[in-house]
Amino acid sequence: MSNSTKYDKILDALLELLETKNIQNISVSEIAYTAGIGKGSIYYYFPSKNAIFEALIERSYRKPLETAKALASQTSVSPFTRMSMIFQACKSSSLAFLHTKKDSTLSNVQEEAFLHQKYLSHMITELKPELAKIIEQGITQGQIQFNNPIALAEIVLIVLAVKFDNTLVPSSWEEIEDTILGLITLLEKGTDNPAGSLNFLMISEYLPES
Repeated sequence: MSNSTKYDKILDALLELLETKNIQNISVSEIAYTAGIGKGSIYYYFPSKNAIFEALIERSYRKPLETAKALASQTSVSPFTRMSMIFQACKSSSLAFLHTKKDSTLSNVQEEAFLHQKYLSHMITELKPELAKIIEQGITQGQIQFNNPIALAEIVLIVLAVKFDNTLVPSSWEEIEDTILGLITLLEKGTDNPAGSLNFLMISEYLPES
């Protein structure tokens, strides 16, 4: 069995166990048994159960995040168009997460909070350097006026991730739209762009489906 196959079997085993058990009640021994490999093999790939869970989250949302990163690197496209691609990646990843949660049999409140914390942390950590890079390019091109691209990227992603996740502050889709429109207005003012110039970022396809 190849290393990559074992790695995926470990993640698949944890995913299978999560369908019926809380993460706190799953042991490394159970993961190894479900994966059909020795417990010692687990520690060759992962230092802890928590590391396995984080890798599972990363794999679950790899495709939309990689797509966003690839598109963000296309410097021939305007910075704001690429920012809209980041918006789309947040939406796609959030929908994938919400779908996973919907299909899960887990009902423990602590478990839900743990899942959301891991999801939000992963989203923001992965996308922040890409969005900051886009903002820096916009500054260089004179399209954005702002002196702290990393901070701006983090602010934008926190708002998007939290609103699209829609659990910390449950809202209607209309309320979510109002919040994101407010974010765009702040972006326009903070980057010295005319009012309404970035409204194209807020189109219906970037909102979660009801």
